[in-house]
Amino acid sequence: MTVSPTQRALDSAQVHRYLTASLGPGAEVAGCGPLTGGGFAAVWWVRLTDGRDVVLKVGPPPHVPLLRYERDMIGAEAHYLRLVADRAPGVPTPALLHHGTDPDLGDWLLMARLPGRTLWDLAQAGADVGPLRAEFGRALAALHTVTGERYGYDGDRASGATWRGAYTAMVDDMLADAADWSVPLPASRIRELVARHAAVLDAVRRPALLHFDGWAGNVLAVDGPDGTPRLTGLVDGERYLWGDPLMDLVSPLLFRRAEDEPDDPLVRAYREAASLPLDTGARRRLGLYRLYLYLLMTVEMPSRNITADNDPGRVALLAELLDAELADLAG
Repeated sequence: MTVSPTQRALDSAQVHRYLTASLGPGAEVAGCGPLTGGGFAAVWWVRLTDGRDVVLKVGPPPHVPLLRYERDMIGAEAHYLRLVADRAPGVPTPALLHHGTDPDLGDWLLMARLPGRTLWDLAQAGADVGPLRAEFGRALAALHTVTGERYGYDGDRASGATWRGAYTAMVDDMLADAADWSVPLPASRIRELVARHAAVLDAVRRPALLHFDGWAGNVLAVDGPDGTPRLTGLVDGERYLWGDPLMDLVSPLLFRRAEDEPDDPLVRAYREAASLPLDTGARRRLGLYRLYLYLLMTVEMPSRNITADNDPGRVALLAELLDAELADLAG
């Protein structure tokens, strides 16, 4: 298994240091271990001697180079969790117990651990996940009622007074990262196609809060009384940004097209709870959002130590998907 350079190597003694720094010297660890599924931060489950189950998330070491949008992602997730708890309390997210910054320990979060298995695991096991996907769609609609003051990312990352300006800045940053990491991309063609279609982004007049990482591994559920999985949490909000709600339909239908699947339980439930136009302009916007996601997933590979040698399937798939979106935009 490829280990990402952005993930700190932790052991139980170090975990105890983070717990003490978060909860005080009385915090005692009964058991702990790493959680898998992510490639950015180090994430461990921890059982405390008082019976509480918590999750520790630790950011990359300070010397590790990151993509531009990844600056202060641990702090970004802390802000996201506070935002949701305050302004969209119906969306199930982990309770933030502590956000710490220390010269020796770096940046970290301590959160309550939500129960359940991931939507990915449930689907792989053959469970009926249609009702769960519908719940997820309604949760996204509730999240999108939160409105920001600008578009794009918070902090000193790519943003703008308009959605067109923010999206263009986000793509420019991603292409600059690609140049820094020597990722071969048709940068001039990408910029030309984005500029050609950027006017469709002006239809977005409100910066909605977007999770933007709603793939099946970040959705948790437990079996309800009837055995049907029920939503318990939407986790890993560190990639949140402000923009078009349509952008949040890309990751939940990863490698698929929301506009071609109006009867998907998530899409149908979202349409029942909120406005979801699927006209020509909306379809073009969805294409631009898939382009950005596939750019991100391609450009981040060197920083995660992912290569054509150790993960040829991922490299080939993303190249194919990126080419398809560029072809659609050029058509």
